[in-house]
Amino acid sequence: MSATGLLQILLALLLVVIIPQKSDGQFEQWCVADEQTPDDELQVALDWACGRGGADCSKIQVNQPCYFPNTVRDHASYAFNNYYQKFKHKGGTCYFNGASMTTELDPSHNSCRYEFIP
Repeated sequence: MSATGLLQILLALLLVVIIPQKSDGQFEQWCVADEQTPDDELQVALDWACGRGGADCSKIQVNQPCYFPNTVRDHASYAFNNYYQKFKHKGGTCYFNGASMTTELDPSHNSCRYEFIP
């Protein structure tokens, strides 16, 4: 077997190990801000999510666990995910006018935990 073939097999095995999978075969998913979305568009979507959208944005307030890094993108990611997890079984989506995307990699960091609801 070539080194390239062995590397491909090892990468495939690594992905199976690091991407959490539920017992029914579906992958866990979180909703985060799309890296390509400008901050002004993210801010509009963040304001909606934390306002009329009904997301719980208390953890992105000053002195709370998800305040840092204090960027529009990070705060939007937290709010988008909170909304998505809260409402995905009631028709809510991870769309936010194209400002977001789903990921199978848990975006939690330090003391900031992103919720996942099966």
